[in-house]
Amino acid sequence: MMRLPRHLALLMLTAAALVHGAASAAPTAPSTDANQAFAEEFGDRFFKAYWPLHPDAAIAVGYYQVADRLPAPDAKLRTAELHFLDAQLARLRSYKPEDLDDAHRTDQALLENELESERWHIDGLRDWQWDPSGYNVADSFALLLNTDYAPLEQRLRTVLKRLAAVPAYYAAAEHDIANPTREHTQLGIEQNQGALDVFGPELEKQIAGSGLSKAERALFKTRIAAARKAMQHYVAWLKTLDGELAQDDKARSFRLGRELYERKFAYDIQSGGTAETLYQRAKLEKERLVSRMDGLADQLWPKYMADAPKPADRFDKIGQLINKMSEQHAPRENFVGTVEQMIPELEQWVTEHKLIDLDPSKPLQIRQTPAYEQGVAIAGIEAPGPYDPTAKTYFNVTPLDSYSPERVESFLREYNKWILPVFIIHEAIPGHYVQLIYANRSPSRIKSIFGNGAMIEGWAVYSERMMLESGYGGNTPEAWLMYSKWNLRSVTNTVLDYSVHVLGMSREDAIQLLTHEAFQSQEEATAKWRRVQLSSVQLTSYFAGYSEIYDFREKLKQEQGTNFDLKRFHEQFLSYGSSPVKLIEQLMQGKAQ
Repeated sequence: MMRLPRHLALLMLTAAALVHGAASAAPTAPSTDANQAFAEEFGDRFFKAYWPLHPDAAIAVGYYQVADRLPAPDAKLRTAELHFLDAQLARLRSYKPEDLDDAHRTDQALLENELESERWHIDGLRDWQWDPSGYNVADSFALLLNTDYAPLEQRLRTVLKRLAAVPAYYAAAEHDIANPTREHTQLGIEQNQGALDVFGPELEKQIAGSGLSKAERALFKTRIAAARKAMQHYVAWLKTLDGELAQDDKARSFRLGRELYERKFAYDIQSGGTAETLYQRAKLEKERLVSRMDGLADQLWPKYMADAPKPADRFDKIGQLINKMSEQHAPRENFVGTVEQMIPELEQWVTEHKLIDLDPSKPLQIRQTPAYEQGVAIAGIEAPGPYDPTAKTYFNVTPLDSYSPERVESFLREYNKWILPVFIIHEAIPGHYVQLIYANRSPSRIKSIFGNGAMIEGWAVYSERMMLESGYGGNTPEAWLMYSKWNLRSVTNTVLDYSVHVLGMSREDAIQLLTHEAFQSQEEATAKWRRVQLSSVQLTSYFAGYSEIYDFREKLKQEQGTNFDLKRFHEQFLSYGSSPVKLIEQLMQGKAQ
């Protein structure tokens, strides 16, 4: 959601406080007055001041009172944001943690991390200077046009007012961008070209079918033309800039480097540990998974490979077996249909095996990924925010229409008969889709809005293993081999991201790691290399969150013995919103003993 002090050592102490603050303050009884005052100050009052500075984020979570605003992302806005952040941090720190109960104390820690992170992004990381893809108006306009939060005419009038600010928005972007990376410049070109679709025939059709006045329609025409002109100018400007960067060997590298990476990791993951520590654990987990796959490959080799000689190299052996098994996949023409069919099957399994309660009133809708969101991932959940929990939840799937036959085959083999269901588990049921529905129910708006990416991705990865443990997939060696390959991807994400951004891993070595040691297709590996250039730290969130959740569950199982209830654990765990796992662990251990 929102991304985002001082010396690194102090930063790590701040992160550690998120983990240990509740325990250290436990002896002092919380003050009712302090809790009430905190809830009033950092509830609706805080967000009413916060959203005018972040109207795009407000729209994303279903808060539409500032939807007609589109501030220019310039120095004036950044100064206002810094003043706001400093004032709010001062007020936040005026509350003593020992005077707050567990729920408010963890809200305080989570909000402090968020505000510090936002400040660091402006003054430290300064990605507003070097990431041209961060400037794109399409997503918020599309949400306003496609979300039925109000009558069409009201939404169109909001869009009409917002449209007036688009030229100034892109003018500010061009003014502030300095020494960008080529990779983010090219993504900015690609996604802003796709963004033009938002202001094309579909919008014109909505206007024509509305009850807007003749004058409003005329003004719409003028402002759409001006907005499109500004976007096209931005794209053309970026193309010129990209040409200059191609001739300049001093262009900024997309690699963050150790110091920036560790700081970003501490803010984004919030585990209390370091990126390097997680990287070392991921390398050990990678070896454990490969060893398990080696044994499963020996078991399955005669069934699928007949009399073919078994390679001595374990990576070659596992890779050849997976390659043969991957011939079993959905046909290209029925890929989306296969995905749609799995949704009710997964819902039935989760319900019958009493894994977690589902909400039939919030159906999941599969749709083609909008053009302005394409270019990074093949699929993902787009869920409503806590202010508009009744809005539709979409499962975006990028179409394969533009892929060559070779690329399609590579993709479908990667998401083969055994892996495609695991992928849908991760993205939908009981993964992201279910977790985000529970998050929107959280009584804490802070926890729901400033969601922790490691918890969100970690739950999705955890849900894959949990489903196989429940017997989904038939508990066959084939299912466990392919699951291990899929789980290896989450682990390798951490190894890859740290190796690339901190250790300087080359493209050649990255592709070798992904294809030979993680058994990914060339198509998947190429896409992952693109992704690691365009993002940082996010790829570590999968393994970071998963390992914390799994470790916590196993600890509770050991402590509670026969009293441990898996469904109760899942529902209570998700009830605290998208909080860092360590904070959830504190809350659950305080309530569920």
